[in-house]
Amino acid sequence: MDQLILTSDGSHSLLSGRYGVSYHSRYGAVQETEHVFLQAALRYYLKQYTPATLSVLEMGFGTGLNAFMTLLEAEARQLPVHFTTIEAYPIQEALADQLNFPEVLQAPAADPWFRRLHRCSWETAEPISPFFTLEKKRTPVQDVQLEGRYQLVYFDAFAPDAQPELWEAGILQKMFDALQPGGVLTTYCAKGAVKRTLRSVGFTVESLAGPPGKREMTRALKPI
Repeated sequence: MDQLILTSDGSHSLLSGRYGVSYHSRYGAVQETEHVFLQAALRYYLKQYTPATLSVLEMGFGTGLNAFMTLLEAEARQLPVHFTTIEAYPIQEALADQLNFPEVLQAPAADPWFRRLHRCSWETAEPISPFFTLEKKRTPVQDVQLEGRYQLVYFDAFAPDAQPELWEAGILQKMFDALQPGGVLTTYCAKGAVKRTLRSVGFTVESLAGPPGKREMTRALKPI
């Protein structure tokens, strides 16, 4: 069973009972999501484009932190976001209820939205807040049918040492195909083998400074 842990920035994470690794950086779960997905993907994309709506694909729903912080950004910008997430092993609702993300993010009024992220139906698009719609897929990524309509991919699977099958060329090709030209994929992972695979399926790859406690992260761009 997964176990609740506290990371260095005061936000919770979970230690996976299945894989024996934490869901987020122990140096700070909120800091990691802010750096890797909000700053390096979402805000980076919105500096270059002004879409009327934004479609995000996430690999690994986990604690729901990436979705929640994207929801808060969508509400602040009043930008409609459709967020599709793939999760084969959802966490228990009772454990989700203990996560302190609304408190740490100083968004207590958004707490009902965070709970709804975990409680809403699977395999259907559910409005969570005025500007955020969530579609959760409880299907192995190998079997998920994806359309090439996404502007962003948050690739947040467990590390290659824990889940090597999710970092293979076939999966990363699927992510490439799911993105629109000009789309952005980010991941905390900076392994050379992963970057080489990303390049082999067509991405232009950048190494960026990582979040606290990590030297590098990776951003991959789909050429226009």
